Amino acid sequence: MFRVLRDLLRYDGRFRFAFILLAAVVVMILLSFVSPYDPNKTFVVAMDLPPSLEHIFGTNSRGQDIFWWLAFAVRNSLIMGLITAAISRVIAIIVGLTAGYQGGWLDRLLMSVNDSFVIMPLLPILILLGFLLRDMMNLFLLGVVLGFFGWPYDARLIRSQVLSLKERSFTRTAVYSGASGFWITINEHLPFVLPIVFATTINNLLWSIGMEVTLSVLGLSDLTTPSLGTALFWANQHGALVAGVWWWIAAPALLAIILFLGLYLFFASINEYIDPRTRLRLIGG
Repeated sequence: MFRVLRDLLRYDGRFRFAFILLAAVVVMILLSFVSPYDPNKTFVVAMDLPPSLEHIFGTNSRGQDIFWWLAFAVRNSLIMGLITAAISRVIAIIVGLTAGYQGGWLDRLLMSVNDSFVIMPLLPILILLGFLLRDMMNLFLLGVVLGFFGWPYDARLIRSQVLSLKERSFTRTAVYSGASGFWITINEHLPFVLPIVFATTINNLLWSIGMEVTLSVLGLSDLTTPSLGTALFWANQHGALVAGVWWWIAAPALLAIILFLGLYLFFASINEYIDPRTRLRLIGG
């Protein structure tokens, strides 16, 4: 693990840049545990103060320090994204491995369900669920709901990989030796698809955070819990741009860009390092 980190830091400039961005986000998350302000309390500082040494990102019209409030927001958004990614990865792996190896009617059934999820108009469905579950909607429940909708593209990708693996000689050897289909998929095929799972996790993570921001701006999530989406919602509700409090919108937008860019570059670098061909080119091998 440390050797991988050393190589990436030494040879990949994108990874170094991503490491700096994500380190800043991690520091901000850790600071949320020692915050001097309760994110649920309002009017604890002077309102509408511009960025300064005392208030790095300024204060908002609700009397909150934006920096400390965003420390809680980015932590909650990442937790929600990780919940979505974990649930969707499990479903994608199960469906992809089973459909790819078993084939036949089970493959057709699972892919029919998969394609049904692909063509669903997701945003209208989430808006409807937001209205129906408004009283009980929180970031955990939103993460679970998004997890059940975020797996079909990756399941089909995993299935295509398993279809190729099923024709390899090591799979036939395992079949001839009497190994069960479950044993083969777990011990022989799963290690080959894990790089795909790892590489697509970033897309799912960013997608889920983007959906949370969209639903929050529409007022269809838990608006009492700090998140990147609720930060923009409250800024819009108070007319931040009209009132000249531009930093109230600029701060969460900048933090979202840093998070998205850092995660994208991080996983892009890791994905290239996993592939032996691109790794050799990267380190000059």
